[in-house]
Amino acid sequence: MKEIIIATKNAGKAKEFKSFFSAYHIEAISLSELDKDIDDIEETGTTFEENAAIKAQSIAGMMRCPVLADDSGLMIDALNGRPGVYSARYAGEQKDDQANIDKVLYELKGVGASERTARFVCVLAVAIPGEPAIFKKGSCEGTIAFSEAGENGFGYDPIFIPNGYNKTMAQLSSAEKNKISHRKNAIVQLEDWVKNQNK
Repeated sequence: MKEIIIATKNAGKAKEFKSFFSAYHIEAISLSELDKDIDDIEETGTTFEENAAIKAQSIAGMMRCPVLADDSGLMIDALNGRPGVYSARYAGEQKDDQANIDKVLYELKGVGASERTARFVCVLAVAIPGEPAIFKKGSCEGTIAFSEAGENGFGYDPIFIPNGYNKTMAQLSSAEKNKISHRKNAIVQLEDWVKNQNK
């Protein structure tokens, strides 16, 4: 495998995958770098695996080359696993981070500290034309804070306190976050597969 398309237009996410794959002499190309404009693919799955596979397989079919897609979100035990696959659009289709945070904090009103357990989950799907999709999953366990704190990160980072820390994900430096994040843990799972591809 010489190259792989990363199914994202998010520059930060693309950079993370580029640096990972470059160590294995594989060129990672994000959707925003392609000559062809690919429309957003509707995520109609009910699990992270289904959504990641829909994206990866649709684009692999169009481009006839390996594609990596990810789907990730926040699962809160006291909310029966919500927001889950709807994390990005929990408060509405406009995908407003602040509205999503406000909704979660509102729904957790009156829930005590010990009951606010949650985890970020990231599922990576690799689609190679003509082969079944490969899945790798990573998570980061923690709890939901009672109020927002921190300026770094995005999404639910300002209200998520990773286990072993007394501050939110948004108060960690990028380097600290990247050591423990759900995406990093999924990438670690991916490593063995990539090594075998290069044999």
